[in-house]
Amino acid sequence: MYADIIIDITHEKLDRIFQYSIPSHLEGMLEIGMEVVVPFGRGNHPKNGYIIGFSREPSYDRTKLKAIQKAAPGRMSIEARLISLAAWIKEEYGGTMIQALKTVLPVKKETRSRTSSLEQFFLEQKEAARQKQEYERQGGRPVLNKEQQEAADLFREEFCKGVRDTYLLYGVTGSGKTEVYLSMMETVVSQGKQVIVMIPEIALTYQTALRFCERFGDRVAILHSRMSPGERYHQMERVKQGEIQVMIGPRSALFTPFSDLGLIVMDEEHEGTYKSEQVPRYHAREVARKRGELEGASIVLGSATPSVETFFQCEEGTIRKLTLQNRAEGRLPSVRTVDMREELREGHTGIFSRLLLEGIRTRLEKKEQVMLFLNRRGYAGFVSCRSCGYVAMCRHCDVALSEHRGKKLVCHYCGYEENRTNICPKCGSPYIGGFKAGTQKVEELLHKEFPEARVLRMDMDSTKGKEGHRRILETFGAGEADILLGTQMIVKGHDYSGVTLVGVLAADLSLYADDYLAAERTFQLLVQAAGRAGRGEKRGEVIIQTYNPEHYSIQLAATQQYEAFYQKELYYREMMEYPPISHLAAVILSGKDKERLQTAAVYLKKFMEKADRKQEMRVIGPAVPAVEKVSDIYRKVIYLKGKDRKYMARIKDLTEAYIEINRGFSEVKVQFDFHPMNFL
Repeated sequence: MYADIIIDITHEKLDRIFQYSIPSHLEGMLEIGMEVVVPFGRGNHPKNGYIIGFSREPSYDRTKLKAIQKAAPGRMSIEARLISLAAWIKEEYGGTMIQALKTVLPVKKETRSRTSSLEQFFLEQKEAARQKQEYERQGGRPVLNKEQQEAADLFREEFCKGVRDTYLLYGVTGSGKTEVYLSMMETVVSQGKQVIVMIPEIALTYQTALRFCERFGDRVAILHSRMSPGERYHQMERVKQGEIQVMIGPRSALFTPFSDLGLIVMDEEHEGTYKSEQVPRYHAREVARKRGELEGASIVLGSATPSVETFFQCEEGTIRKLTLQNRAEGRLPSVRTVDMREELREGHTGIFSRLLLEGIRTRLEKKEQVMLFLNRRGYAGFVSCRSCGYVAMCRHCDVALSEHRGKKLVCHYCGYEENRTNICPKCGSPYIGGFKAGTQKVEELLHKEFPEARVLRMDMDSTKGKEGHRRILETFGAGEADILLGTQMIVKGHDYSGVTLVGVLAADLSLYADDYLAAERTFQLLVQAAGRAGRGEKRGEVIIQTYNPEHYSIQLAATQQYEAFYQKELYYREMMEYPPISHLAAVILSGKDKERLQTAAVYLKKFMEKADRKQEMRVIGPAVPAVEKVSDIYRKVIYLKGKDRKYMARIKDLTEAYIEINRGFSEVKVQFDFHPMNFL
């Protein structure tokens, strides 16, 4: 046997892999990730390295290969444990070991950079944090209510007994999940262990981080995707020096090299941003549980609207559920839905319903704040009728067809096509087409209807740069704006007591995204949006505008009935054999030559069907994804559906081996993406 070993784990040198022979006295004792001592260089100086793979055949002249000297003594180092995690990610999600290593191992190359605005923000908060801690020492710490205390106590009792489990903190919007997280974190930190807190969006960073700063002071650090390599290096150095006990950030925070990790908190665990869009296409929720297993750490997932998959695991008993049924402060808002088909029939053709216009006008008169959410999530060019609500659906997959050039409606699962019509086939109305309005158009209409209103727009364009999110949220939080208009980034976790009205525009736009998760994501977005209203003394109101008020996701979101939604959605998944009932994976092919790509896709499908000797898997496609060509690169997708995830992973391994030895794939790139996935 031979071992592939890396000597230096900086990103710049990960591609330099050395092969060593395994002496007989070490056979069967070595594992991927293990730290070993090897002779290195001309002088055969002993150096520590890390095993990243094994092979039965040498890649070089075996007479020139050196042998591993010994396994490094003591407990596996944090680097070794992270390499073991990378190996698991590679096996679970595909891609190469080098890609997995570059995902997991922190950047170690220092680059010069000035103090970032984010670091400056934390410097400014240190004094406030110290004052807050002094205030708490004098008895000012928030008192948990009964439900919060029971959840925190159960976690503390089990953690102190050495129990390391995965929990779902399932609580309605405004139930005070963050205070429970803080209590759990104090339990862990008091024992000298470290905590990772994962949040889904940059937009949440400032408001969320301040809460943790107030409790833990300068022991808190933060990561996010807009930091420079130098800024990230600085934070990792603070971790290395033992200055940090709490790391906050999105997916990348999960790989913080804490040496004694005790807890991983994953707030808003249902969010799609926890899924990587780059190879390896891992999901942070699954990787967090694996890291918890490797490190001996507990996992706490939190959400008012858990993913169907997570709630299913609660029902199956593999995740423990802790429930918060009531708001910590305030009351749940009243919710009303507006049927925009009726508005059209009564001659009102505007984007804002009459009820919403009146609601905004009333709040402006009372000097209260309004949030307007334009639901464009998952929009992929579906065609609907504004008169009756009809949507063109695939007759085979029960997902919305997407409009392509040439007036073709295409299913991105199976490739089914039909011609688009200019007349609604259900009611004969000419009001059929796609949704065209964006946030800029809505902002213009707001200024026209309410010229006196101070409007802030929050979307990808208005939040460019490091200061974008913070500037907008601080302005709105200070009461210096009347209306906050935005896409999904405004409905996630923000807590503003002055907001008494939330309006949802085009509530059903995400309902007809071209994937089976559309109803789940719509329900989650609507409940989260509704949760922004009425967090202060005054009760809030939510107005949901929709062309399909009969759909169960909209009806149950309006009444905040998650468990009723879960039961209906699970029944749908059972009928269609979608996760969590079955497993689903996408095989994504890309290349410059369209005909060669189609040929490769057909051959790959045939190979996978042949490799499935047990016939336990369905191979669907090849189909055209939502975006067929990006930067002159064409794409195709094949879907795999089956009951056994490990069996599907074996098919993946066989397929990767087939691709590696087949010259026909030399100009075609192939990626695997297992559910939960980012649909193309």
